[in-house]
Amino acid sequence: MNKVILKIDGMMCGMCEAHINDTIRKIYPKAKKLSSSHRKGETSFVLDDEPDEQKLKNAIADTGYELKSISFEPYRKKGLFG
Repeated sequence: MNKVILKIDGMMCGMCEAHINDTIRKIYPKAKKLSSSHRKGETSFVLDDEPDEQKLKNAIADTGYELKSISFEPYRKKGLFG
């Protein structure tokens, strides 16, 4: 599993975060732990495989925001059963 971190320019409020989250859910319905922060200009989610960067860039551009960068890191479950 990979944690995907997107740096997004143009998010100004909670509604912007919701637009980005909805866009990610449409592209990757199996995305888990999806969260966005307009203050950090960041969206992160967990996915079983590596996402298509161009697909993400196009979908986010269609919503009026700009995808600045994509980074990946291995995801490990935390807690009692992780």
